[in-house]
Amino acid sequence: MAWDFLVAKTDLRQTQFQPATLPDLAEGEVRLAVDSFALTANNITYAVFGEAMRYWDFFPAAEGFGRVPVWGFATVEASSHPDIAVGQRFYGYYPMSTHLTVQPRKTRGGFADAAPHRQHLAAVYNQYTAVDAEDATEALRSLLQPLFITGFLIDDFLDEHAMFGAGSIILSSASSKTAIGLAFLLKQRGGAKVVGLTSARNVAFVEALGFYDQVVTYDDFPTAPIATPAVFVDFAGDAGVLGAVHRRFGEDLAYSCLVGGTHWEAQRGAGDLPGPKPILFFAPDRVKKRQEDWGPGGFESRYGAAWSAFVADAGRWLKVETGQGQDAIAATYLAVLEGRAGPETGCVVRP
Repeated sequence: MAWDFLVAKTDLRQTQFQPATLPDLAEGEVRLAVDSFALTANNITYAVFGEAMRYWDFFPAAEGFGRVPVWGFATVEASSHPDIAVGQRFYGYYPMSTHLTVQPRKTRGGFADAAPHRQHLAAVYNQYTAVDAEDATEALRSLLQPLFITGFLIDDFLDEHAMFGAGSIILSSASSKTAIGLAFLLKQRGGAKVVGLTSARNVAFVEALGFYDQVVTYDDFPTAPIATPAVFVDFAGDAGVLGAVHRRFGEDLAYSCLVGGTHWEAQRGAGDLPGPKPILFFAPDRVKKRQEDWGPGGFESRYGAAWSAFVADAGRWLKVETGQGQDAIAATYLAVLEGRAGPETGCVVRP
């Protein structure tokens, strides 16, 4: 049976499964059956910013509800496209559903979904990459690659600006997988100290990663010795944390970068703050810039080298947990939403 997992846009805890119809394919269309996908705090960010950043628009749902975008793998179940065959597999951006119908436009490594309703949205999310038969690396790819690419882009942005002259780069939600990826890259670069802000319960995990030069709890932050000038990269999206950083450093804060919303129920928008104005980092814009700057294949080769080094170490600190079926999907979604999934755990589910 085909179905969609729906989330109420005004109450992310309100969910339901809705039967889905599988209409006959029009010429050039392809129907994909979803094999598996990851659920991380990143997906909650998609839901939190679903209206503001158009994430709900990728996979339309019934009025008042949305389908949370996820990263995963799917197999072609039916095809009326001459260049895409039944049985082919693709990695990319899917809804929390059993199926997705696309209008493929062939690309060098797979296809882009040319469905009209997706053309005004960020192009990077419309790309699907051909993959081989399932293997052991797929779980890590769906869990970490969408997050690591954001870390890669922020690291590149900071490097382009000579780290804004920072003595330390402070990352909130230091146990989140995107922050971990950025910390890994910053540690390799050296120079500015990498400082992780985290809750007391996650200190041991964050320290054991070996990517942070200094780990500070939110409670200890006001008095902890931290080198200046400082750059703040905010993955928490918490007005209290953002305000505390700005009030502490003021003009000694060289740059303030807003990325995510792991503290999704916290108040956002801290009003007038001392120091630089916080600026939202939108990864798709950076991808587009670097693809133009680096030419054909340039982005892929640079990113691929960084990803290979990161994923080779991931098994040391990340434990993959898998589930299957509607009950597992609903339970895993709520666990991630409510922060009950530990930072050492990566959740992958199959419809």
